[in-house]
Amino acid sequence: MESSATPAPTELRPKPRLSFWDIWNMSFGFLGIQFGFALQNANVSRIFETLGASVENIPILWIAAPVTGLLVQPIVGYLSDRTWNRLGRRRPYFLVGAILASLALVIMPNSPTLWVAAGMLWIMDASINISMEPFRAFVGDNLPSEQRTTGFAMQSFFIGTGAVIASILPWLLTNQFGVSNEAPEGVIPDSVRWSFYLGAAVFFVAVLWTVIRSKEYSPEEMASFEENQEREGFAKAERTADEYAANGARQVRVGAVLFIVGDLFSAWLAGAELYQVMILSAGMAVVGVLLIISGLLQKRGRYDNGFVTILNDFQDMPHTMKQLAWVQFFSWFALFAMWIYTTAAVTSYIYGTTDTTSALYNEGANWVGVSFAAYNGVAALVAFAIPVLAKRTSRKIAHAICLVCGAVGLLSVFVISDPRLLLASMVGVGIAWASILSMPYAILTGSLPPSKMGYYMGVFNFFIVIPQIVAAAILGFFVGRFFGGEAIYALLIGGVSLVLAAALTLRVDDQDDVAAAVR
Repeated sequence: MESSATPAPTELRPKPRLSFWDIWNMSFGFLGIQFGFALQNANVSRIFETLGASVENIPILWIAAPVTGLLVQPIVGYLSDRTWNRLGRRRPYFLVGAILASLALVIMPNSPTLWVAAGMLWIMDASINISMEPFRAFVGDNLPSEQRTTGFAMQSFFIGTGAVIASILPWLLTNQFGVSNEAPEGVIPDSVRWSFYLGAAVFFVAVLWTVIRSKEYSPEEMASFEENQEREGFAKAERTADEYAANGARQVRVGAVLFIVGDLFSAWLAGAELYQVMILSAGMAVVGVLLIISGLLQKRGRYDNGFVTILNDFQDMPHTMKQLAWVQFFSWFALFAMWIYTTAAVTSYIYGTTDTTSALYNEGANWVGVSFAAYNGVAALVAFAIPVLAKRTSRKIAHAICLVCGAVGLLSVFVISDPRLLLASMVGVGIAWASILSMPYAILTGSLPPSKMGYYMGVFNFFIVIPQIVAAAILGFFVGRFFGGEAIYALLIGGVSLVLAAALTLRVDDQDDVAAAVR
């Protein structure tokens, strides 16, 4: 793909406001993206259990999804910042990801064995991430600061709408169209398979709509916008050769410590047969190696390359982004706990069965899909109410209130016995979900230099992915070791995590609020 350097502007001007339908078109692709994610979130644990996975091993099988996001999103963001061709900057990645994800959605429910399904989850998640990451930067590129909250709220609306339909599809196909919801042991029911086929079609068509019906500003136009030039000042100044060498020496030292500590812990955990937790220490060792390589390259004067740039830009991330990182960590830890454990919690704690071949289990699993549809429906309904709340308070106060609603929703599952009441619990989760999908990004965008928007949006995904890796590594251990395999306790841990996220939100510095106060 062609790369274009950003030219110096000759005359600065305000970034144009876009119409409602312009924002609609540029966000419509998220309907398809969330169709894919919702089918994955509501059904993959079910597929794993059907193919023989135990409750304790489900989190580690999910590890493919967050690891893929950790690798793919910053790379796609970095590349899209430097792309300009006939399709634009972000849209080429929308389209490629949609094609690959649609193919993966067709193949996933036909997996013959557990490890094939785990591998397909890896491929499917990578493909969805290729499409999804540039959509966040797309809002930052195209909308002025006063419209960004609305832009991300529109994405939340489509995310909620797509997830409602996708989550309810197996139940709908069974109860309204007579598609079989039962299958022999080790076989995925037809209701799940056809849901994935329909999801593949919706994913591709929705993303294609955005590719065709939206436009992007050229590098020259981007450079001419006044607010873009102001935000470019947030970027750290280029280092001198001596500064690169000193920075490289620091990275070597830090990398060596991480590698040694991670390697020692990996050896100890393997000896203690704590293989699920071992992935965290192994990841620490891998990060150490990457830092050592980057540091050595800089010490030798070889810093003009993408690998060093990616690591150094991560090191230089804006202060607001670092604050939001902790909010995201605890928010997504809670969400991941909910996604991977709700099926097991509901079928065992509320329906009283762990027999994956029974009609009662499959009824409970389908009700989980309905419940997930409920929280996504709530998210779609409240998506445009949250910007109103933010305008009357502030974005961070609005986000904190929404996170507390989510905490109440998750904690309440512990005290219900009627599965219908699960829908009430999902109202709080839906309010939190709508805010998680919009407020952190609206706050973040105001602190990012436009020339690195895609990259930093990709890096921001680290703070979605890392908590998922942590959850995948430790939740199975804790549930099995301390809670007797009772999945309901994972949901309680998730509720507490959302309370922590809400408290941390209040400490975030919103740069748009600061700029508005100065003006």
